[in-house]
Amino acid sequence: MVIHQQGTRSIQQVEGMPVEGGSSSGSASAARHPKQKRKAHSLSIRRTNSTEERPLGMQRGDMLEGQDSKLPLSLRNNLLDLFGQIEREFENLYIENIELRREIDSLNERMTGDGQTIEGGDPTKGALKTKASHSTSQLSQKLKTTYKASTSKIVSSFKATTGSRALCQLLKEYMGHRDGIWDLSVTRTQPLVLGTASADHSALLWSIETGKCLLRYAGHAGSVNSIKFHPIEQMALTASGDQTAHIWRYMVQLPAPQPTPDVSAPCDDDQDSSDREEGEVDGEGPFEVPTVRVATATLKSHQGVVIAADWLVGGRQVVTASWDRAANLYEVETSELVHTLTGHDQELTHCCTHPTQRLVVTSSRDTTFRLWDFRDPSIHSVNVFQGHTDTVTSAVFTVVDNVVSGSDDRTVKVWDLKNMRSPIATIRTDSAVNRISVSTNQRIIALPHDNRQVRLFDMSGVRLARLPRSNRMGHRRMVCCTAWNEENQSCNLFTCGFDRQAIGWNINIPALLQEK
Repeated sequence: MVIHQQGTRSIQQVEGMPVEGGSSSGSASAARHPKQKRKAHSLSIRRTNSTEERPLGMQRGDMLEGQDSKLPLSLRNNLLDLFGQIEREFENLYIENIELRREIDSLNERMTGDGQTIEGGDPTKGALKTKASHSTSQLSQKLKTTYKASTSKIVSSFKATTGSRALCQLLKEYMGHRDGIWDLSVTRTQPLVLGTASADHSALLWSIETGKCLLRYAGHAGSVNSIKFHPIEQMALTASGDQTAHIWRYMVQLPAPQPTPDVSAPCDDDQDSSDREEGEVDGEGPFEVPTVRVATATLKSHQGVVIAADWLVGGRQVVTASWDRAANLYEVETSELVHTLTGHDQELTHCCTHPTQRLVVTSSRDTTFRLWDFRDPSIHSVNVFQGHTDTVTSAVFTVVDNVVSGSDDRTVKVWDLKNMRSPIATIRTDSAVNRISVSTNQRIIALPHDNRQVRLFDMSGVRLARLPRSNRMGHRRMVCCTAWNEENQSCNLFTCGFDRQAIGWNINIPALLQEK
């Protein structure tokens, strides 16, 4: 059967159908037109109004009376019931058809308003559905664009409030290494210099103010994995992939400072993060600078890569961490091995000492970090902490009784030394965390990430800022380490990465923002 544009079918009402109390003339008329009887039970495909009222008093029995049929009356009644149901179904279809036409007309008007037209305008063609869907998609995209633009304006006006946002200024870029930089550190006494440890088998000392390379240490036969400065004297401690740690002296003369270009930018997540080609930094290494090739002391008791080393308080002893799953404690004056700290199940990744107490914390790939207590010479206690689910890349002390640990499980956790059964704060990020550092003065944690970002958090886990990174500034590869400079109010944070460069930043965190 064919459904016309209005989508309706109805039972044909036949003129001359007998009504209640009908005369014999009606029966005679029905008898004279047998074709008209058969037509009474057929479906009309002409568009009719199915809601037309039947003549009053018409009953089902009267409709059948006088019709020549051999079907039983009950069966005929059932057939009429079925046809009545069909009529009601098509009446519903008719109403739905009208609603669909209204929606199509509305879409046509909206498309016309957008400068689009439909060829022919026939709503029964299949192309209409495709074009209407395309128009709806375009309208939806326009709404999204308008919404984003308006909200961006609102957010920008909110962030423009002075005195309540963190500001980051890139002050210097220290370029000269021929391979990635694993670690960096700042001297604790005058003259203030920056030290970097690189996979190119060297450690470099830099002028913080000018960015000029002052000295090169080339005594290692393998990658230099860490560098730390003596708390009082002009000595440096480096750990290397050649399975040794070296203690060496340095003497530098600082050049006159130069003007610093203003490349400041707000620290937030709206900075352009477009990626330029991840090539290495240009340059063939430092210019001709003084080179130290012989160590004052060589510590060589490990059977694997020495990944990190640090000075204990006072500078008379050092601790080293190795891939041989052990940490060693040495006397600086004699280079004698005092203690071997064992217990980790996998390679160590980092070690750190407390700034005022004889405490050491070691990190490992076994997802734990351990706290070693040497305050009592007769008892060397150890505590094991299992707060992470992946490699603990670093754990550092703060000036107060806290330990902050970072991990490849993309979390950083803050612990209280007085009660380390559970962390007092947990920071969740979107990338693995490398060697973290904590500002002594401002108590801010700087997180270097595998995804080239550096984020700043307070000790309660609240994010304060993200260092700007775009195709004009910032790191282009994994950021390996951060280090704070508490003695210099201008260049107070340093970062280094596997893009062969270290960067000096000025971080200004308003007190209002830190209190939030």
